[in-house]
Amino acid sequence: MAELSRFPEQMARRTFLGRCSSAGIAPAITLPLLTPAILPARGLSERLRVGFIGTGGRANTHLRIVISLQKETNQVEAAAVCDVYRLHRQWAAERIEKATGRAPLVFEDYRELLEKADVDIVCIATPDHWHARQTLDALARGKHVYCEKPMTHTIEESLAVVDAWEKSGKVVQVGVQRASDSRWQAAYRFLCEGRIGKVVQIQTEYYRNCRVGQWRYYKLTREMTPQNIHWRKFLGVEEGLAPELPFDRAYYAQWRCYWAFSHGIFSDLFVHRITWMLLATGLRYPRRVVAGGGIFMEYDGREVPDTATLVADYEEGVQLLVTATMLNAYPLEHCIRGFLGTVKFDLAADGFDWVPERPQITGTFQWEGEHVSAPRPHDDTQAHWENFLEAIRQNNPRLCTNPPDLGAAATVTALLGAMSYRTGKVFEWDKDSRKPKESGPDYAAHWETLSRQRAAPRHIPGWDPVNKDPNFSRQQPPEWQSLAGPWPDEQTDPAP
Repeated sequence: MAELSRFPEQMARRTFLGRCSSAGIAPAITLPLLTPAILPARGLSERLRVGFIGTGGRANTHLRIVISLQKETNQVEAAAVCDVYRLHRQWAAERIEKATGRAPLVFEDYRELLEKADVDIVCIATPDHWHARQTLDALARGKHVYCEKPMTHTIEESLAVVDAWEKSGKVVQVGVQRASDSRWQAAYRFLCEGRIGKVVQIQTEYYRNCRVGQWRYYKLTREMTPQNIHWRKFLGVEEGLAPELPFDRAYYAQWRCYWAFSHGIFSDLFVHRITWMLLATGLRYPRRVVAGGGIFMEYDGREVPDTATLVADYEEGVQLLVTATMLNAYPLEHCIRGFLGTVKFDLAADGFDWVPERPQITGTFQWEGEHVSAPRPHDDTQAHWENFLEAIRQNNPRLCTNPPDLGAAATVTALLGAMSYRTGKVFEWDKDSRKPKESGPDYAAHWETLSRQRAAPRHIPGWDPVNKDPNFSRQQPPEWQSLAGPWPDEQTDPAP
């Protein structure tokens, strides 16, 4: 599988449209020395200073939240901004000064921000291909990190971030909206109580539509020029993050359409849904992943598909289905199916609904389900920031609802899907080597062996089925099943 870890040399000489920068087909990154700088600890009564790396698009929401918290609580301060686009960093600085009366430090290169700005936190909202590099450099300088999803652009980078985070002792929050919604933790507790029995399948989706095309709604402007945008710093050519490309406003503003910077639906949208469902089930890395899809209508120069479906199977005996199209907004249900019932999520309401199977399955006469309430945040991103800041105050990285080990599990799953789509292959996750490998017939044989051995079915972490539902695995067969078994000859019945 060596060919999955870097660009083949002959491909490096081809045009951009022919290059592969999918997960595992991108160049390996060079990691910084992970020796955190020793910084004086701020007292709990002092403001936490925040530096923003990337100040366009999604960063506007983070700026709003930090500025609001600065004015209302004085516990944080928007202290520095950095962007390769002159107008973006200028707009961000002016916005902060106007709202707070304090002008932030302004930088073009994030490394200067890390070196010269006395910040405790960095908020990373740059294109995907920069996330890992900037997170690793920030941790190496002793900073806490809020990084937008996806956590990284390649599988190798995800594992590098997890390792660096574990060594650093710093707090890292991966910015998936709704991850701090309490419904996912409530659902996990519900599942662990055995209320839906053996969990077997998860279904989720991301359907939406736009007349101008997915991600083409980011407007191109005359001001986007090489004089205003430091193009090589955007690309990251020297860092091995992207190929050398001519300046193009579409590459800059609509970068999610191109493999060098994004994995489109897989990394921008599937990561949301996968993260939620991992929170709700306690699952992490899949056993096997396959994906399909294509560019079915948006023939606008993009490279990433406008329609895709990912199927991930887990060693715990659970299947995850994530599907999306950017050409239609009619949804499927977000749900978790179990032998005794289903948990169904309505994202427009709080909590979730429990829908039981019929009494002949559950053994009860409860036909109707129930709604399980769980407080829904007024502002999903603010709730995520508040969770992040509380983890910093308590000096407990594990308080984050979406720390790097969870972020990596969701990202790796999505990137395995992108790899499958691009290569036409099915991939398995080797948990021992922490690398993908091509799947084969051993996968199906594994489940068949468990069946022949009458093995106890696997289950999600946190549920003890023996005490919760002794019959969940169907290990008490009907009487007639005793008549099964191979006959040694036509006269000898093996049945008792």
